[in-house]
Amino acid sequence: MSVGEILLERGKITADHLQAALAARKGPHDRIDRILVRMGFVDEREVLKVLGEQMCIPVVDLTEIKLDLALLREMPTRLIHKRQLIPLEKTEDSLKVATADPYDITAFDELRMLTGLRVEAYLASEAEIQRLIRQHFGVGGSTIDEMIEEKEENDEIELLSESVDENGDLIEMAQEATVVKLVNEILAEAIRDKASDIHIEPYEHDLRVRYRIDGVLQNQVVPPQIQRFQAAIISRIKIMSNLNIAEKRLPQDGGFKARIQGREIDFRVSVIPTGYGEAIVLRILDRQSINLSLQQLGMADEVLDNFTSLITRPHGIILVTGPTGSGKTTTLYAALHTIVSEEIKILTVEDPIEYYLEGINQVQVSEKIGLSFSRALRSFLRHDPDVILVGEIRDRETAEVAINASLTGHLVFSTLHTNDSSGANTRMLDMGVEPFLVSSSLEGILAQRLVRTTCKHCKEAYEPDYAALPPDLKLEPGQPLYRGRGCRECRHVGYKGRMGIYELLMMSEEIRELVVQRASSGRIQRAACQNGLRLLREDGWDKVRSGLTTPEEVLRVTKA
Repeated sequence: MSVGEILLERGKITADHLQAALAARKGPHDRIDRILVRMGFVDEREVLKVLGEQMCIPVVDLTEIKLDLALLREMPTRLIHKRQLIPLEKTEDSLKVATADPYDITAFDELRMLTGLRVEAYLASEAEIQRLIRQHFGVGGSTIDEMIEEKEENDEIELLSESVDENGDLIEMAQEATVVKLVNEILAEAIRDKASDIHIEPYEHDLRVRYRIDGVLQNQVVPPQIQRFQAAIISRIKIMSNLNIAEKRLPQDGGFKARIQGREIDFRVSVIPTGYGEAIVLRILDRQSINLSLQQLGMADEVLDNFTSLITRPHGIILVTGPTGSGKTTTLYAALHTIVSEEIKILTVEDPIEYYLEGINQVQVSEKIGLSFSRALRSFLRHDPDVILVGEIRDRETAEVAINASLTGHLVFSTLHTNDSSGANTRMLDMGVEPFLVSSSLEGILAQRLVRTTCKHCKEAYEPDYAALPPDLKLEPGQPLYRGRGCRECRHVGYKGRMGIYELLMMSEEIRELVVQRASSGRIQRAACQNGLRLLREDGWDKVRSGLTTPEEVLRVTKA
C-alpha cells in the first residue's frame, strides 16, 4: 500500500486531496507524499510517521537535538548540500544521519564509501534539515560550492581574457545559472524570515548580507567565499532592476517584481558606490502583509474608537506621524480599507506607490516630469473625490493645497515626520502655513511607533529588578513581566512580529486656540494630557504589563 493510500485510510487526507496530488504529479520521481505536504493537505510529521513504519526507520525531531558541530564539519559538505543529510552521532563503526528521503540509497552508499562507516538512517523533516544547513553553512552554501568548482575549471580561460570587455563579462557572469540561483536563494530566505529589507554590503575582506527583521538588522550566515562573487551578485540584481551595470560611480534606484513561494513580491532597489564596491539595499514590499484591518494593528479600544470616528468624518485633515519605518503607511492603508466602498471615491498620491489597493485610484509622484504632490492634489480636486491620501506633507505648498482641499469638503489623510502628536501643529506652522488654517482644518493627529512583540513560542514570566525599571512604568508589587527566552521560531532573539504603540491627539477648542496663539508643542501636549491624551510611552507600558512586549522595546522607540 502506498503512503498516500495509508494516509487516506487513516483519515489524514481525503480522496479529493489524493486525486489533486496525483494530478499535480510531474513524473515518476515526483513523490506523492511530498506533493501532499507541498499542497498543504497533510502535516509532514504524519508522512514521516507512515514512512518510518513502512521502512522500519526511526523518526527524529531535529528541533530537540543538539548537533555535534565538530562532526558536522567532518562531513563532506557536498553530500550535506546535495543529498540533504545531517549527521547526528558517530561511533567507532557507525554513523547516524538524518534524511528526509529514505529512498535515496545512493546517498547512503556514497557516505559509506567516503567514511568507511556503517550508515544508520533516521527520518527527519525536510524543512528542518534545510533550516539547519542554512544556519550552519549559510544561505546558498551549495550554490557557492558549485560556483567555486566552475571558477576553478575556468581559471585558465579567465587569465587569458583580461582584455575582454569587463561589462560584457559581468553580464555573462550575472546570467549564469549558479549566480541566478544564489540571488534567488538570498531573496527567498529573506521572504521566509519575513524581512522588510535586504542589505548587501561590501567590505575589504567580506561581503556581508543582513536582513532587517521586525525593524532590527540581523546578520545572515553566508559562506565566506561569497566575496569572490560580489561583482556577479550585484550585477545580477542590477540587471533584474533594469539598472546600468556599467555605472559604478553614481547612486542608482530601480526595482523589480518576483514570484516567490507562490506570492508576488515587489522589490525596491537602491545602489550606492562605496570604498569597496557597490552596496545594495532591497526593500521588500509584500502585498499580503499590508492587508491588515485597524483591529489588527494593536490600538487600545479608546484609540481605535476615536480614530474610527475621525476617518468617517466628512472633511478635515487627519495626520499620522512618526519616523521612517514606524508603520504610518500600513495604518493609512488600513484606514482606507475600513472606509472604501462603492459610494465614495478615494484618490491617493504617493512617492512611490508601495501597494496597490482595490477600488482606489492611486497616482505616483514623478519629479522628473513635474508631477509633485501639490500639482497632483490640485488635479485631484477636479475629479470629485470624497477622500484624498497624500503620501507625505513635505512643504508649505503641499500643506496649503491639502488644507484647502479639507476646507472645501474633502477628507484628507497624510503623514508628517514629527516625534509626537503635539509637534505636528508646530511643524505645519514652521512650514509657513497660517495658524488659523491649521487650527480650522486639522481634526486629529495619530503618533505611532512599532515595537517587537514577545515570541509566543518561548515566552516566559520573570521577576524584574524593580528598582532598575523606568519610574513611569507602574507595576503592582510582585507583578511579573514577560520576555522571550529565545527559540528556533524567533531566531533566538526572543521577539517575533511587531505591533504599534499609539498616541492620538483629538483637536479640541482649547487646542485649536493654542495653535492660533502659536503655542509651543510642549504647551499643547500639557493641555492635551489634561484632556485625556495618553502618550506613546503610556500605551507602551500598557502593552508591557499585558506581556505583549518588553520594557527594553518601549525604551528603544520612545523618549522620556
